[in-house]
Amino acid sequence: MTGTVSAGIPVSADNRPRHVAIIMDGNNRWAKERRLKGVAGHKAGVDAVKAVVETCAREGIEVLTLFAFSSENWRRPKDEVSALMKLFLFALEREVRKLHRNDIRLRIIGDRSAFNATLQEHMAKAEALTQHNTRMTLVIAANYGGHWDITQATRQVAEMVKSGEVAPSDITDDLIQQHLSIGDLPMPDLMIRTAGEQRISNFMLWHLAYTELYFSPVFWPEFKEDEMRKALQAYAGRQRRFGQTDDQIAAKPAQQ
Repeated sequence: MTGTVSAGIPVSADNRPRHVAIIMDGNNRWAKERRLKGVAGHKAGVDAVKAVVETCAREGIEVLTLFAFSSENWRRPKDEVSALMKLFLFALEREVRKLHRNDIRLRIIGDRSAFNATLQEHMAKAEALTQHNTRMTLVIAANYGGHWDITQATRQVAEMVKSGEVAPSDITDDLIQQHLSIGDLPMPDLMIRTAGEQRISNFMLWHLAYTELYFSPVFWPEFKEDEMRKALQAYAGRQRRFGQTDDQIAAKPAQQ
């Protein structure tokens, strides 16, 4: 599941995605409809996370990436951000052993420097505990942005050029991808966004180049097993061409 992954255009795909990425949207609106504080929506969203992780693991998904906290989310009210950080810490303390028991590896991507020392320590411990698990990889994007990811990868490549390790002419898509946060994992086949919004909001900009997009009107706290299965079924019904014609796609089985 790890190793060198090409940034080139894929040539084929299975009916089941290897990698699913999700923008978990609608916690605040779910709470507002119920005249609750925003943090109540985030707490309810944790149950949806559990349900989706369990469903993806059962369905044999290799990688599940969840957009938990964007680099833009720091602009939210201070009390909400503080509550989110506490909820994140609570989830790490409580849920990581369940992930470990179920052979699920946890990886956290994003700029950790903005988080307090306690939270950073728990992130590192959770990753260390689960690092050898192989059933599925759960990636949590926290203080993450697609621009940040590409920028930090570019800086690393620039340092390689500066040191003479590579020449400018050696820079390729694959080289840049190797330095992205999850450049060693399969590219997302399916990206889901909940709550009716139809944009990617600076999420995995490089990685979503050939990804199928699925937009659900359901608020995240209500996006559980049945909704996840709907998304997987919708994906299975699509034909991914990757620049090829229908005739080329149709001819492939006869060529194999």
